[in-house]
Amino acid sequence: MTNLTHLNAQGEAHMVDVNEKVVTTRIARAQATVQMKPATRQAILEGNLPKGDVIATVRIAGIMAAKRTPDLIPLCHPLLLEHVALDIRPVAEDQIILESTVHISGKTGVEMEALTAVSVAALTLYDMVKAIDRGVVIQNIHLLEKSGGKSGHYLATEQTNTSDKEV
Repeated sequence: MTNLTHLNAQGEAHMVDVNEKVVTTRIARAQATVQMKPATRQAILEGNLPKGDVIATVRIAGIMAAKRTPDLIPLCHPLLLEHVALDIRPVAEDQIILESTVHISGKTGVEMEALTAVSVAALTLYDMVKAIDRGVVIQNIHLLEKSGGKSGHYLATEQTNTSDKEV
């Protein structure tokens, strides 16, 4: 069994010591699928919602969330992120894919930042459209890819990416 890095020898939670780790370029990509009524998706794309520009707000929320990850997730290291991007892609007639990409040159990875970005972006999307569609479903939040560091490269399998067919 793999050792859990956030537990010490006594089984107590602690922050991982990255002091001895080497600085490397680290990149992580994460994704969330947001399912909604076709009319909701259309209203988002046309910018016809009472709360304003959903796409711009969702993008800013995701970027801000990545930067605030250590405030939200216990034991995450505060990091000086070098780049955070949030791609918002309409797929199918009733779905939008949110995909984050986070870059850093550092001693620890940015998977949690990428996952936090798409999670908060999806919640923000829900908040922006709930007046017209309370049935929005946020699903399939997952890590797509990570690179850098001792553990090397990870790429999610095709089965993980179930709803990534662009229209």
